[in-house]
Amino acid sequence: MSAPVRVLVADDQALIRTGFATIIDAQPDLEVVGECGDGRAAVDLARRLAPDMVVMDVRMPVLDGIGATRMLAGAGVTDPVKVLVVTTFNLDEYVYQALRAGASGFLLKDAPPAQLLHGIRTVAAGAALLAPEVTRQLVGRYAARIRPAEETPADGALTPREMEVLRLMADGMSNSEIAATLVLSQETVKTYVSRILTKLDLRDRVQAVVYAYRRGLVT
Repeated sequence: MSAPVRVLVADDQALIRTGFATIIDAQPDLEVVGECGDGRAAVDLARRLAPDMVVMDVRMPVLDGIGATRMLAGAGVTDPVKVLVVTTFNLDEYVYQALRAGASGFLLKDAPPAQLLHGIRTVAAGAALLAPEVTRQLVGRYAARIRPAEETPADGALTPREMEVLRLMADGMSNSEIAATLVLSQETVKTYVSRILTKLDLRDRVQAVVYAYRRGLVT
């Protein structure tokens, strides 16, 4: 059997932190290697324990989850750690910032245990956890506030079809929905997504969505 996924849990509410840890540790393929209650401790522990991923709260003392995520997974970090941010609807203004900081996905804090475990496994496997409907609600809601960045040479590297796929990704469509819209096979869509990430030097689908909104490709 492969080694269990090593998880660090960071949340300033002891009850939630303990609850998450209990749920995670009960799984044979997951293991909690550390817990902490503030962002600064999360950064220090992550650097010392080298977990496979961090379950990160947004609002924490000393250093918030966004700042901690940026230090662990942001641009320029040599050995980034996968981060799954947990939030609540009344904190959704922080979600876009968290994704820009390098988070690989997010969940609502009141998500059922099965959804939390699915999210951890998804992010740990290197995929992005960004449900289409949540993309529309959270990222789309703040699109009007995002100042489009000027076009960069990387933008021009995309073919018209790749740009079309990127726009549909940013609109919250899954690969199967994109395939149906463009009348392509899902394998072809996966190839386009992979090329887009490579050409734009993006880590995952989450970063692609943020990239598209930053450049005003979605309205």
